[in-house]
Amino acid sequence: MTAEYKTIRNSLKKKLPHSRMVYPERTTHRLKYHFWRIYTPAHPYVRDLALALRLVKHDHRVDFLIGTVAGHSSTEELVSHLVSKGFGYHKVAWEDDGEIVGLRHVENFLHQYHIRIYEDGEVRAHYEFTPEAYPLLHLNAVGLEERREEFLALLTDHIIPHTPDDLVQEK
Repeated sequence: MTAEYKTIRNSLKKKLPHSRMVYPERTTHRLKYHFWRIYTPAHPYVRDLALALRLVKHDHRVDFLIGTVAGHSSTEELVSHLVSKGFGYHKVAWEDDGEIVGLRHVENFLHQYHIRIYEDGEVRAHYEFTPEAYPLLHLNAVGLEERREEFLALLTDHIIPHTPDDLVQEK
């Protein structure tokens, strides 16, 4: 990642609202909720250490390319739009190579919408289990859904949707 994009990423992280968990109804989920409230500040260090020690592997971009940031828009404008729709920065998320920012919108304690924007303009998004509710399912991408039409409706004219040809070139 270039120095310019690292500066943008660090600036965005400082300004962005943090994603908030939804308080769960089930007692077992409430225990998880309280654990994550205490543990979350330490998670980036634990995550980075686990990656450095190769206890876990994460060296790819998540599936589901939605499109690229439109020429008449910018990463900052797209992020502002997403924040206005309830998305926030989440410390627990993986950080892909080239990722400028990842934002999530928590639907409930169990599920979230997650959008990542990369330095090359790619926008990738998916719907998944929250790491707080089901950390192992989340880590192993179980239940990951594309939900393309929902994301396209959300991102409106801030992106240029990818075409099926883009997927062929990607592989």
